[in-house]
Amino acid sequence: MSTYRLDKLFAPHSVAVVGASPRPGSLGLTFLKNLMEGGFEGALYPVNPHHRQIEGKRCYASIGKLPEPPDLIIVAVPPRNVLEVIEEAGKKGVAAAIIATAGLGYGKNSEAEKVRLAARRYGLRLVGPNCIGVIAPRARLNASFAARGAAPGDLALVSQSGAVAAGLVEWAAQRQVGFSAIVSLGDKVDVDFSDCMDFFSADLATRAILLYIESVDNAQKFMSAARAAARTKPVVVIKAGRHAQGAKAAATHTGAMAGSDAVYDAAFRRAGLLRVLDLDQLFAAAETLGRQKPFPGNRLAILTNGGGVGVLAVDRLIDLGGTLASISDATRAKLDAILPPTWSHANPVDIVGDADPARYKGALEALIADPENDAILILNVPTAVTGAPEAAAAVAGVVKRERQKGLRQKPVFAAWIGEDPDSLRVFEEAQIPHYSTEADAVRGFLQLVRYREAQSELMETPDSLPHDFAPDTAAAQRIIEGVLARGREWLDPLEVNALLRAYDIPVAAVVLAKTADEAAEAARPMLAAGGTVAVKILSPDIVHKSDIGGVKLDLATEDAVRNAATDILARAARLRPDASVTGVTIQPMIRRPNARELIVGLADDPSFGPVVLFGRGGTAVEVINDKALALPPLDLKLANDLISRTRVSRILKSYRDVPAADTQAIALVLVKLAQLSADCPEVHELDINPLLADHDGVIVIDARVAVLPAPEARKGRGHPRFAVRPYPKEWERTITMRSGRTAFVRPVRPEDEEEFRRFFEHVTPEDLRLRFFAPVRDFSHPFLARLTQLDYARAIAFVAFDSDTGEMMGAVRIHADANHETGEYGILLRSDLKGIGLGWELMRLMIEWAKVEGLHEVEGQVLRENATMLDMCRNLGFAIHADPHDAELRLVTLPIASMRETELVPP
Repeated sequence: MSTYRLDKLFAPHSVAVVGASPRPGSLGLTFLKNLMEGGFEGALYPVNPHHRQIEGKRCYASIGKLPEPPDLIIVAVPPRNVLEVIEEAGKKGVAAAIIATAGLGYGKNSEAEKVRLAARRYGLRLVGPNCIGVIAPRARLNASFAARGAAPGDLALVSQSGAVAAGLVEWAAQRQVGFSAIVSLGDKVDVDFSDCMDFFSADLATRAILLYIESVDNAQKFMSAARAAARTKPVVVIKAGRHAQGAKAAATHTGAMAGSDAVYDAAFRRAGLLRVLDLDQLFAAAETLGRQKPFPGNRLAILTNGGGVGVLAVDRLIDLGGTLASISDATRAKLDAILPPTWSHANPVDIVGDADPARYKGALEALIADPENDAILILNVPTAVTGAPEAAAAVAGVVKRERQKGLRQKPVFAAWIGEDPDSLRVFEEAQIPHYSTEADAVRGFLQLVRYREAQSELMETPDSLPHDFAPDTAAAQRIIEGVLARGREWLDPLEVNALLRAYDIPVAAVVLAKTADEAAEAARPMLAAGGTVAVKILSPDIVHKSDIGGVKLDLATEDAVRNAATDILARAARLRPDASVTGVTIQPMIRRPNARELIVGLADDPSFGPVVLFGRGGTAVEVINDKALALPPLDLKLANDLISRTRVSRILKSYRDVPAADTQAIALVLVKLAQLSADCPEVHELDINPLLADHDGVIVIDARVAVLPAPEARKGRGHPRFAVRPYPKEWERTITMRSGRTAFVRPVRPEDEEEFRRFFEHVTPEDLRLRFFAPVRDFSHPFLARLTQLDYARAIAFVAFDSDTGEMMGAVRIHADANHETGEYGILLRSDLKGIGLGWELMRLMIEWAKVEGLHEVEGQVLRENATMLDMCRNLGFAIHADPHDAELRLVTLPIASMRETELVPP
């Protein structure tokens, strides 16, 4: 339901406290007092059949007896009474409820589930159960039992834990940090993180969102909301339970290494969220984001009156991967003129322990003007020579004067060791981010840097895949279906080999031999070519071959192969008499002396579905534990980013006399595996170890694949388990226009940016104005990225290409709202291709997608003068109305839930 009725939760006109009580210490009294003391200006109704008045307010016997349906109710009754209260509230027309009551249970047939279903029947939104409530300072709403309220501000906090939410309220009160809202989700039977991110990302009063997460229930919904929110404002997340161990032991190295927290980390990274590791860091993030907007650049200049603390700041900066700025010659000359000769003459700029306010002022002004840095950290160690508050005032004065210039201000951070109250007051008034230690200050600086970098990565255009990559999906499906039909879970090496070859992944040849003599015969041509071979046990029941001595390497003669096969089969019979043994496999030994051993694979996470793993390979992969994870689908840019996050990426580069490995070939394997996962949801685990990589490319030496029956994907909805919906290939098609001309139409891809740039060269300024309602002259990367980088869970853009020339002819797009009920469309054709029926066909396809997605309505805005578009809308059945807010616009709407295909036939 996303943002449906959440406005009534955060800005209600009336509130009822069900379970209100005059008993001191009761939840009902605490809620009522917090609402009254917080200054709530709307109607406030205590509800309790045993009292006539509480805290001077008339008390009502039940919700049904209230004079009006309240926007919000607070439920503080025993667990056995919650369902009855929600049923009554739903019938009354209540919009939202906060359930503070705990003990409703979890899962199917629990009281919590009954409450959720009852509320859903009436469209009643629920926060909780088992939560401390909601605080919305701008609405003067303290609908919580927190010890105190919160000051108005522009940070939204969404916490699964009531204790964390209450702790942040206390912390914020001491630091004068304000909030747009604080939400304690509790057991989140209805309103969840995704709903809140959707709401606060569109809330003009919220500049940043803070999340405290213990678990995510609906990964697809979460990722879609998180990616949308992170594109508009900073989202900071802390995830509890980082070191919880999985209950099930994985059967492959990939599965064992893809731990739950690593998957959450990959999900947060993919969504562009800024992750912090503990409450201290979350508080620091709140401090930073509450006072400083993200800024370009990552070079930090440090100004200090104590050399030691300056060096500590540099150490922390380098430890966390930051960049120490240099000092330009011009700035060094300025500093020489105003500082004593004993100043450090380098960054950190140590202005010496006897520094007075004038010295701070002059040095800061010089550093602000220096183009060699992007931000400045100012440190102060208390001395008896000069007062810390006076130095703070000098710094604040410089910052205020810079802000008055009206240009983009260079960010300034402060750490006054000792945190004397007078200095803190100066920084609070000047809205300068300030910290108790140099380490916290450096971390705050880097949090903003990481956030901005994440935003840049979200908007970067990926490389195109090779045009000749066309996987044989049908062959892969035949292999998998055959294995499942025989009741097996694991593919044998021959099937694995064929599956990888179907996706053009280089793999060493493999031959099956059922006896020792067959093994020697199979090895003969490989040995004749001058190589050696490996013999391995083939059994669906023996997962790790080396555990029973089931692998023999570097065999140079037929007799050696025969003896090895005999020994391996005997060992298997003796050590694993229960195992079904097919025989042995023969593979040529691959000689690549400079190759690096890597591991790549797929694993299935209970929450986020398939994940792609990359790391250092070999027999000790779990011990080395050098790995990184990413959520599919992948493009080459995302694959290269995955590689760069491992230690092994360093030795993929050239060193000494070893040439660099072909990282693009590695990245391409990762992209192909992600595509395999999208095409074949039956693949449960896939483990390639080792993947050998050198300057000549890559080759798979050993691989294992497990399959399970997969739930069927709905048409147009992609892989049923992907947290990020993959490219919807099923919507590709060829259309024929009424002119007889044909076009290939497919969903937009991120790498289409250059296609759009060329396309706009064929669109007149007038047509651009009609589409965008204003002249468009700058086809910048951010502008084009917004057109080509879509979340397929919420939006689609269909791009038409001429079947003969391959040139882009036009595009139509539709973006669903957060409630997935209404979609807003836009369409643009090449100016020289009007009148051939392309627009009609694209609009029909867009409407078809909306119907499949379950949208109720398609809407759009059209300039009054755009007669061609208005005529087409009339023919398609759109209703056309004047825009009440703009006389030059027309609103067009099409209810599509009940439309029949015959209604889309061209006139």
